[in-house]
Amino acid sequence: MLLSVENLRHRFGGIAALDGVGFAVPEGRITCLIGPNGSGKTTLFNVVTGVLRPQHGRVSFGGIRLERLRPHQIVRLGLARTFQTTRLFPSLTVLQNVLLAAPSRVEKRNRTKALAQLELVGLAHLEDRLAEALSFGQQRLVEFARALMADPRLILLDEPFAGLAPAILDRLARLVSAMPGHGVAVLLIEHNLEVALGLAAKVFVLDRGRLIAEGTADEIRASPAVIDAYLGAPGAFSVTDDAARA
Repeated sequence: MLLSVENLRHRFGGIAALDGVGFAVPEGRITCLIGPNGSGKTTLFNVVTGVLRPQHGRVSFGGIRLERLRPHQIVRLGLARTFQTTRLFPSLTVLQNVLLAAPSRVEKRNRTKALAQLELVGLAHLEDRLAEALSFGQQRLVEFARALMADPRLILLDEPFAGLAPAILDRLARLVSAMPGHGVAVLLIEHNLEVALGLAAKVFVLDRGRLIAEGTADEIRASPAVIDAYLGAPGAFSVTDDAARA
């Protein structure tokens, strides 16, 4: 397995954000992590990427233990991430924002590579535009392009589809679905369940810091534990993101 998480535990005061969580992500596949707000999903991402150190348990990526590595060291191993909120530098251009993630120090090579990633996401024509002038959806696409600059083997996407207008959402979904064909695995947190379950080969469900279910999209849709803990009622998988901003 590319990413292996074993018996992770992490508390914030008296709250168990992660309570014995364990799962694995294979190479070249899309895996989805769902669960209600406060279930521990982003905490899990923070532990995997070195933002937080686990209080108990193991995290391995490509056979390398990650618990004591810093975020920049983990990125160099081939594990990239995007966040719930966009983290572009507003006063830099689109191209400059993407170049920030370049692993090489060769300027010409980096520029060529960055332009190729912007072409991939459909924003090469905006290379000189300031990030602050972009729509929210365009900023999401720039962040995705920036994540690809690190030549990742695995990308962690934290609610990438939240707030996207249909056209941008469709474009990003197609980009994500194409990643396994480029040898890049994806671990996805998403509340737009129809999109997430349509992309994922396997789904894991967290509730109150514990893994309560795993399986295919159809198995998750039919799981009584998931319906009870997360969805509230049968048929809730018809929900879509209703906060489209751009």
